[in-house]
Amino acid sequence: MLERTKTYSSLVELDRAFQYAVTLAWEDLKTPIEPRAIRVEYLSEPGSPVDHLSVWSVRAGGYQDLVCDFWASTSVAHPSGASFGNRHSSDKLAANLDFIMKNQGQFTRAADAGCHGLVLLYPPDAKDRAEAATWMKRAQPPAVEASPAQSRKAKC
Repeated sequence: MLERTKTYSSLVELDRAFQYAVTLAWEDLKTPIEPRAIRVEYLSEPGSPVDHLSVWSVRAGGYQDLVCDFWASTSVAHPSGASFGNRHSSDKLAANLDFIMKNQGQFTRAADAGCHGLVLLYPPDAKDRAEAATWMKRAQPPAVEASPAQSRKAKC
């Protein structure tokens, strides 16, 4: 299963993976106000993994709302994982970001990438959604389902 992830993910840049994560969760991010754009920002020294990223919703007039912060590590100041702002939530975005952040060694970054990462997305169309869904389906290992006997055993 891991080999499948390595093979397909390594063909994708980290920024593109973040783009796919947001595209797949776009419907969740449309409430309460449909954004004109979504921005993903992160800071990472070249050759180092990303520890923190922020996702912002950009509305008409340039107003911006923090959708979520995502931390790969836990500290006294914050837990690991996604922390959503007051007006937003998306289990899908949280799960997609979690997958990417835990597997970021499988993604490429441009050789000339600086320490400031920025991904700007506009409302996706059907083609964008299909491309993102296809990538995520291939990149994530399939969930292992328990057999009926294992399920009965787990309930005991």
